[in-house]
Amino acid sequence: MGFMKARLLVFWIWLTGCGVALAEQKPNILFLLVDDQRPDTIGAYGNEVISTPNLDKLAEGGLRFTRATCSYPICHISRAEMLSGRHGWENGINGMGGKAFRKDLTFWADALKAAGYQTCYVGKWHTPGRPARYGYDTVNGLFGSGGGKWWEPGQTDWKGFPITGYKGWVFQNDTGKEKYPEKGVGLTPDIDAKFGDAAIDAIRRFEGEQPWFVHVNFTGPHDPLFIPPGYEGKYRNEDMPLPENFLAEHPFDHGNLRGRDEELLPFPRTPEAVRDLLRVYYSVIDHIDLQVGRIVEALKESGQLNNTLIIYSSDHGMSVGSHGLRGKQNQYEHTINVPLIMAGPTVKKGISPAQVYLRELYPTTCELAGIPVPESVTAKSFADVVAGKADAHHDEIFGYFTDSQRMIRTDQWKYIVYPQAGKSQLFNLEVDPFEKDNLVGEPALAEVVSNLSKRLGEWRKTTGDPLLTEN
Repeated sequence: MGFMKARLLVFWIWLTGCGVALAEQKPNILFLLVDDQRPDTIGAYGNEVISTPNLDKLAEGGLRFTRATCSYPICHISRAEMLSGRHGWENGINGMGGKAFRKDLTFWADALKAAGYQTCYVGKWHTPGRPARYGYDTVNGLFGSGGGKWWEPGQTDWKGFPITGYKGWVFQNDTGKEKYPEKGVGLTPDIDAKFGDAAIDAIRRFEGEQPWFVHVNFTGPHDPLFIPPGYEGKYRNEDMPLPENFLAEHPFDHGNLRGRDEELLPFPRTPEAVRDLLRVYYSVIDHIDLQVGRIVEALKESGQLNNTLIIYSSDHGMSVGSHGLRGKQNQYEHTINVPLIMAGPTVKKGISPAQVYLRELYPTTCELAGIPVPESVTAKSFADVVAGKADAHHDEIFGYFTDSQRMIRTDQWKYIVYPQAGKSQLFNLEVDPFEKDNLVGEPALAEVVSNLSKRLGEWRKTTGDPLLTEN
């Protein structure tokens, strides 16, 4: 064999080997999770007032879900479902007395770590124990409780209301033994920029051949709310459109009528108060959008963008005046429906109406990365939807909140039962997407109610509803 032929053969073998390596390369996974963002607060989801150019661009280049669901609308329970890939009644943190995970669970970061991923947790920590317990090798910009001695009483939010959330929370190291109150105690107007900085730093540290999982948790737009620096005056009350389903008061006690979140707006709700809330709420989301843009740009600059699966979502939505409510402790679409955008290798571009759960992100990312789903995971992967091989996922979705709410949603119908209030609601989502017309009691729909009630009851029995056990 001549010299040149020999060199070409060596080069072909090397190139073929590189091709195989690239084909087997697992994608990096960047999970950006916000807190309390309702889905209609992104331009790509139809909001013409708010400015979210970076999320809009992410949605344009990826897959935007319109019916992604948080089944339990409270921060720590929703996050526990995502970490475990199990429903709250199955993982031990269930909103009805269960406060500790079962001992036999393999957590999301554990599964990725076992498959060779570097894992890092950034931002708000709202789960029992420490991130290391759940498979995170490192933390960066970790924000959690334990800094009460630095908290100064008397602090208020943008409208002068006493601060009731995140009092004494501080940045800290992985063990919590080192705390950094100099970065701020409690939520500060610029806190989401600090999480953006920490995420960018983590991404740059992980440059290399080994894939990584960076889990970023912003605190916004959860209260207490403050206008971020530079956003003063960007949004004006008079420009804020009231929610289509705005009410002065909710018609009955849904199980949290005078809870902490609800006390943050005066009763009855007024258009002026809701518009003022929306002005600040939009400002915080706009500021988070800026951080998303910065993080994506860092991926691009480091040459990692094309091999990174980016996921953006919220742990649940928020009422912000809809149905006479302010908080998230309800089963209406503005709360259980969440924004979900995915972009990256193997992700089809477009819009998906598939009904999916947030807890299903765990097995979905495993499947997309070619990793076996651990046996403890009961959530169902929707990787086929992400890859464009399927259009639907679930025929029905279920939701729950303490002992006061149970819900089933199909493509057309939503049925909510309030066990403590002795009430129920039926909405035809095809003609009434804002859930304004309760159809329970309509004779022509008695069979629909009966069918949905039966299916909801079967799900409660199958998944082990604690309320049925108590009774």
